[in-house]
Amino acid sequence: MTVTQVSAGWVPLAAALLLTVATAAAALDGVLAARSAGRPLSGGLLTPAAETARLFRQRRRTTIAADLPLQRIGGAGLLTAALLMVVVVPFGRWTVADMAVGVVWFNALDVLLWAALWLAGWGPNSVHPLVAGHRFLAQALSYELPLMFALTTPAVAAGSLRLGDLVAAQAGLWFMVWMPVAFVVFCAGVVAFSAWGPFSAALGSGAAGGVLAESAGVDRWLVTAGRYALLTAGSAFGVTAFLGGGHGPLLPAWLWVLVKTSLLLAVLVALRRRLPVVRPERLAVPAWLVVLPLVLLQLLVVSVVVVARG
Repeated sequence: MTVTQVSAGWVPLAAALLLTVATAAAALDGVLAARSAGRPLSGGLLTPAAETARLFRQRRRTTIAADLPLQRIGGAGLLTAALLMVVVVPFGRWTVADMAVGVVWFNALDVLLWAALWLAGWGPNSVHPLVAGHRFLAQALSYELPLMFALTTPAVAAGSLRLGDLVAAQAGLWFMVWMPVAFVVFCAGVVAFSAWGPFSAALGSGAAGGVLAESAGVDRWLVTAGRYALLTAGSAFGVTAFLGGGHGPLLPAWLWVLVKTSLLLAVLVALRRRLPVVRPERLAVPAWLVVLPLVLLQLLVVSVVVVARG
């Protein structure tokens, strides 16, 4: 499949699409929350709009000797990173940035999130956000290497770091079918860098709200919206790298990307209430001694298959 790079003028459209799908994810999360609490599901659908209106009316909170520029740079960093992830994803036959190193670009932005969430915790000059910021760093040390090798696996199979080449290499068979370990590890990495579900210790009640303990108004909205946007961007990249991108019968390629992204995103959103939160210090041993060897073995198998075919 040939991917055509469009002009930079399409960036606002990419941002609007990202926010639209992220809003749908927030609505689904609201419906699941309403269902678990026994409330009307219609109220859950309106959760994104109601919460946005509430936070935009709310005054920002400040603490003594807070470093507000760093706090706000960190909060806005989540949405910014999500948008920069999306611009390299082929939307059918089009992409905003057809980078030769698209896989590396995605991984670099994931690492940028380390700084963003830590700054969001450091900036308020308060105990709970600071502890939560360091919790996220501890968690990142556990998931980053497995995620990096999970990203390497489809790149090795396609013989390229360009996302369009990854999609083209899946014309006959999706990568998820013959590299399931890498796919599962990638999805876990997306959940982890979004501080979501079982990996949400940095924003959980265990630290009085964590990074968001001292945030209110627009500052809180940026972090909350950023998490949904990161889940959306990660799902879109996962569709490109493992689920065939725009390949599929009957429907146009761009619509297949949207459908697959929505389905994968729905699964990741549902994980929030299906799995317990894992403390960051308990992640290191299984991540380094079990998950990392498994994903390296997956990479080895894929490499052997590629060499045998060549």
